[in-house]
Amino acid sequence: MSGFLVGAATGILSGFGIGGGSLLILWLTIFEGTAQYAAAGINLLYFLCCAPAALVSHFRNHLIDMRAALWCALAGCITSPLASLAAGAIPTGWLRRLFGVLLLVLGCKELFSKNRSSDQSTQ
Repeated sequence: MSGFLVGAATGILSGFGIGGGSLLILWLTIFEGTAQYAAAGINLLYFLCCAPAALVSHFRNHLIDMRAALWCALAGCITSPLASLAAGAIPTGWLRRLFGVLLLVLGCKELFSKNRSSDQSTQ
């Protein structure tokens, strides 16, 4: 039952753009004892279920810059296989540490960055 609740909560957070997939990986590895590679694979399956709904919503609300999206898709197609090979070569302990550092850096960036929409509305 707790797995269902965590999945639902992280799905809702993903819908708000908070990064529910990252929270799901943390839950699986820390509280469920899932191996890092398995947790990442589960997160990819999770993403395949959440992403289409978010994409449709963003497209309908004209929130997608198609030119930027095409460049990101191209970059992702090139770098994904390389990142997969690198992740397979990195020991699990290091992979966990690197993922933790990534989350800390992104969290600090979000915490300390200025909100552009509020800056523009005050001018």
